[in-house]
Amino acid sequence: MDLNTVSSYRAARSREDLRLAPGERILGGGTWLYSEPQVTTTGLVDLTSMGWPAIEYPDGGGLRIGATCTIAELSKLPEREGWRAHPLFFQAATALLASFKIWNVATVGGNVCQSFSAGSMTSLCAALDATALIWTPDGTDYTVPVADLMTGNSTNNLADGEVLRWIDIPEHALRAHTGFRKIALAELGRSGAVLTGRVDEDGSAVFSITAATLTPNVLRYPILPSAARLQADSDAAVGYYDDPLGTADWRRGVSGVLLEEIRSELAVAEEVPR
Repeated sequence: MDLNTVSSYRAARSREDLRLAPGERILGGGTWLYSEPQVTTTGLVDLTSMGWPAIEYPDGGGLRIGATCTIAELSKLPEREGWRAHPLFFQAATALLASFKIWNVATVGGNVCQSFSAGSMTSLCAALDATALIWTPDGTDYTVPVADLMTGNSTNNLADGEVLRWIDIPEHALRAHTGFRKIALAELGRSGAVLTGRVDEDGSAVFSITAATLTPNVLRYPILPSAARLQADSDAAVGYYDDPLGTADWRRGVSGVLLEEIRSELAVAEEVPR
């Protein structure tokens, strides 16, 4: 879509270039920005010209994903020894309602910052305890769990002018056994519920409910929970909602069913009696 209110474009080369003038917006992949009118936007500041690495491996372990890393780049992440959570990267990418053309342009940071309830990169980040480094306009930084960044469907805690620089995923989460399920009312429709689970090497378990709820629900347990405990916690999760792609009751119901499938799968993987 043509953005006929936009009269200026700047390619950012430094952090100073990311200071926005009135009416300017940050441009990442642009897949949402160009999908509908942006009547209050008069200028674009291109983040992709910053030259950030898509993928890095910090000295302390784990994975660092640059905000401008594309969905396609992340979905093709090379396997590394011991990273049993590796399948989750491609699985989460498939939960994005988009063609391969969009995968090659849409950015991980853009998907997170757009903060749609069905945002597949938020699902991935919630599943793996990811944190985001945020640049503020005054030159300082802060870190926040990605699962805590959202406040609602397409709303978040980012202040004006703040920029997501990178996303860190800790080593312990990458080494976990994981499970994944998604469901939609239409075969090629937007995800109505995305469920994940993992068991870390210390035996603790983490399950997440996304897309079915307005914001991520992350459920943590010292050991793999019983079916009854997980069902009760799934039923009590906050934010199940109605829209044309599913009712709140349906989202709650399928979330419980799919979480139990994941729990049973992880029990077998971990050789934990069910």
